[in-house]
Amino acid sequence: MSCCLGTGRPSIRSGRPHEPGRISSASESLNEIATLRIELKDTNPLIWRQVEVPTSITLKVLYDIIQIGIGWFDYHLWEFSIAEQRYGLAMDEDRGTEPRKQAAKVRLRDVLKSKRTIIDYVYDFGDYWEHRITVTDVRAGNPEIAYPRYIGGERAGPPEDCGGIPGFYDLLAARNDPDDPDYAEAVEYLNDYDPDVIEELPIKYALGRIDSRRNAAKAGITRRP
Repeated sequence: MSCCLGTGRPSIRSGRPHEPGRISSASESLNEIATLRIELKDTNPLIWRQVEVPTSITLKVLYDIIQIGIGWFDYHLWEFSIAEQRYGLAMDEDRGTEPRKQAAKVRLRDVLKSKRTIIDYVYDFGDYWEHRITVTDVRAGNPEIAYPRYIGGERAGPPEDCGGIPGFYDLLAARNDPDDPDYAEAVEYLNDYDPDVIEELPIKYALGRIDSRRNAAKAGITRRP
């Protein structure tokens, strides 16, 4: 699991001179956004989402956004990989590689390249759902728009605990074939699940709650002397 990361984009908090047009103050940096395309790897047709997010969010909040967008229920462990560095929850032991950094202590803007950044994300180390997140178009956000913002996507995320990519497609195939020995079990497990339909309203509502938390943080910065 790997991705690309450059060092050409200085951290907003680094103290180094910022690039021309770069956001510099704390309050302005909260308004910087980027476009994210989230793809669930090895799905065919591809399951994907596009969202706009503040670059000031932590990687833990990025995790929350991905979970909301795909429809995961936070039952399992997870991990980001960026340039061979792993980020996730604080854990007592790592898996024999570079120690994991706490996602709650790293902001998205601090791992971004100037034009495009690729982030790999794994949810559920059993089913091992692999995602590719492409971050582009870093820019000032519109103060009249709430972020994070859902832009679009295609196809519903898989149900939890269905056996990863192979199990997911086996389950769909069994439900579509009354002669399959697992037909009854697949019908019961999937219930009214429709792989072609995204439930967009819950996504927008949940992202709105993240925006509410951001507004509280922005208000705190504004009140500082």
